[in-house]
Amino acid sequence: PLPLLHIADPTATAIVQAGLQRIGLLGTAFTMEEDFYRGRLGERFGLDVLVPEADDRRDVHAIIYEELIAGVVNERSRQMYVEVIERLVARGAQAIILGCTEIMLLVRAEDSPVPLFDTTTLHARAAVDAALA
Repeated sequence: PLPLLHIADPTATAIVQAGLQRIGLLGTAFTMEEDFYRGRLGERFGLDVLVPEADDRRDVHAIIYEELIAGVVNERSRQMYVEVIERLVARGAQAIILGCTEIMLLVRAEDSPVPLFDTTTLHARAAVDAALA
């Protein structure tokens, strides 16, 4: 009976409103590899979701769990994320979803040649909008 606001929905809505269709997804291994997020973006919103290759997924995940959740932000890790983003863009990503709350601590808009969509901010704004509606 309680309303549910799936975190993927406001993110996908913002991407669709921006006129984008092919997106890269960064997050934990679970977020990048399982279907709960990617599948919803594709099935409900028609988005084509790209995830990093296996080695990059491993590195993205490790930085989240070994550094970011402990509040450690280092330039080497930022550069690694920039390189992963560049590889996703080379494969056709028009934007990147920052699909983990901590990634925004590391990656900034100026670090990416394409728009970044921060799921934390988008989800929070949608929750406030829903509460006020």
